[in-house]
Amino acid sequence: MTTPELDQAYWEGLWSKTLRDHADMVAQRPPNKHLVAELADVPPGLAADAGCGHGADTLWLASHGWKVTSIDFSSTALAQGQFMAEAAGAGLKERITWVESDLAQWVPEEDRYDLIICLYVHMAGSVEEMVKRMARGIAPGGTLFLVGHRPVDPETGAATAAANQVQVSVDAAIAALDPHAWEFVVAEERPRSVAGTGVDAVIRAQRVR
Repeated sequence: MTTPELDQAYWEGLWSKTLRDHADMVAQRPPNKHLVAELADVPPGLAADAGCGHGADTLWLASHGWKVTSIDFSSTALAQGQFMAEAAGAGLKERITWVESDLAQWVPEEDRYDLIICLYVHMAGSVEEMVKRMARGIAPGGTLFLVGHRPVDPETGAATAAANQVQVSVDAAIAALDPHAWEFVVAEERPRSVAGTGVDAVIRAQRVR
């Protein structure tokens, strides 16, 4: 999503530089630890990775049997994801559809997905609107999984690497989802693995009707 500073051109340039300078490191990045911890035992189905970046989480889902639609507005990041999927073999690339689109415009088909994940995505507009839009794409019984890096470290009050970004928060997710239709399996802030980098907001919500 776009702001004057962190728009599509900014992220495209950042991905191009990162992959030019550190392609090997990017290829070796593991999937998100919260995703693995929370969803490793969920039976696979149809998923969307909204704001997939270079696709580490997409590849993890596909390797666990999910059929994944992966959305990002950086063509460079998507190309890296496609390359990694092809290199992984075992029919992995056939389970992934890569879509170049800004999440400010992307609207999931209503009631389509068993899982939508949206991890560390910066939003220029309303976080609650984004959460509601993603939620409409979840089929009954499905899961919406969100992670956001909070802009301030609650222990020190210091700014984090996400200080100039607007990412999902626990409060925004709770406010956005109808409590009669959604059950919050997880809605909490968790310390990040590197000291001094703050906390992540982790939300796992299941649609109950």
